Amino acid sequence: MDTIFWVNGACLVLFFLLFGSRFVLAPGLGVDFALPEMRGAGEGGAHTTHVISVARPGLIFTDDGALDMSQLKAWLVGRAGAHEHPVLLIKSNASIPVLDLTAIISIAREAGFDIRVAALEPAQPLLP
Repeated sequence: MDTIFWVNGACLVLFFLLFGSRFVLAPGLGVDFALPEMRGAGEGGAHTTHVISVARPGLIFTDDGALDMSQLKAWLVGRAGAHEHPVLLIKSNASIPVLDLTAIISIAREAGFDIRVAALEPAQPLLP
C-alpha cells in the first residue's frame, strides 16, 4: 500500500505541474474581466407591487391564498389603496381562456392598477 500512496501523490503533483492554473491553485485571486453591461435593460423593466397567478379558469392565487373571480375584485380594491401607483403582474399560461384573462384585466383596471401580463410555459405543448 505504501507504493500506491507515493505513486498517487506523484501523479497529483505531476497533474498540477502540467495542467495547473493560477485560478485552480490560488482560488482567492481576483479575476480581471468585467461582465458586459446591457444599457437600457433596467429602463424597460417594470416594477410591480402585486402579483397574482391564474392557475386555471376561475382559480387565482394571491399572496393571501386562492380566490375566485367574485373575491378578486374585493381583494384588488383593498390592495390598490395601499400604494400610490399600484402595478399588478398577472402570471398566466396558454390554457387560460382569453375571456377570463380580459375579465381579470378589466377588474384590475377598475380597481386602479396598471397591468403587466407574464406568459408562462403551457402545461401541454401547443403543437403535437
